[in-house]
Amino acid sequence: MADNAIAASGTRTIPRYHRRRAIRHVVAQVLWQILLIAISAVMLIPFVWLLSTSLKVRGTEFTFPPVWIPRPAVWSNYTTALFKSGLPFPRFFLNTAIITLANMVGVLFAASLAGFGFARMRFPLRDKLFVLVLSTMLLPDIVTTIPSYLLFRLLHWIDTFLPLIVPTFLGGGAFNIFLFRQFFMGIPLELDDAARIDGAGTLQIYLQVILPVSRPVLISVSILTFLGNWNAFMGPLIYLNSFEKMTLAVGLRAFQGLRGSEWNQMMAASAVTMVPVLVVFFAAQRYFIQGIVTSGFGGR
Repeated sequence: MADNAIAASGTRTIPRYHRRRAIRHVVAQVLWQILLIAISAVMLIPFVWLLSTSLKVRGTEFTFPPVWIPRPAVWSNYTTALFKSGLPFPRFFLNTAIITLANMVGVLFAASLAGFGFARMRFPLRDKLFVLVLSTMLLPDIVTTIPSYLLFRLLHWIDTFLPLIVPTFLGGGAFNIFLFRQFFMGIPLELDDAARIDGAGTLQIYLQVILPVSRPVLISVSILTFLGNWNAFMGPLIYLNSFEKMTLAVGLRAFQGLRGSEWNQMMAASAVTMVPVLVVFFAAQRYFIQGIVTSGFGGR
């Protein structure tokens, strides 16, 4: 009898414990979600202020307390900033798109090829060379700015798009090589062996076996390259002198110098330049996160 009573009380205690544990888990998740929402709201304040300011009447941009919903909303700020400001913003968009797309092609080609070599091929000092490639990330870009400028001046590439495009075809960047190498190392080597049995060469394995299953890392590197080049400022500022060859980042700086007091139009132009970045990121967000996670944990 006593044993039965103890067993019955134990069976009642176990579900009660699990219920308390489940309740604590739910409460912790709710609090965590509330914290994340609060942090996200704080991070969105500058973006909301930008959109709000872009629709305000001139002279009301810095009123306190801030007016988050302008009344009336001046939508003409966008057309004025883009087409009536004295700056050829459509041309800036075209220049930026050309440079960005060319860089994406160069990075995907060069970095994926280098990453394939480090991940799938065996040759002397392979790992040491890979560490050497990664060590270039420790070198600040400003250190190589003057030598690069002198080199491009000797090649007569100043005031052309070439200094902003050609270097990406010659390596693609150490970080991008790292991402490709880590992702490729997570692909089973048996695929390479099966392809070689079928008579495929190394280049065929790269093109027909590895790349088709590497969409996550290809999209991740594409997004990172797009973001970096679409918002690039120092490179275009240094190498481009002609007004008609400016990019969006340099064009916005010129707008600030030309009409710096018109903050509503400045914010309108800035908001438009952000649209392609937001569209690209949200359209490929799932693949971007998958590619970064997979590349970060790959390895043999």
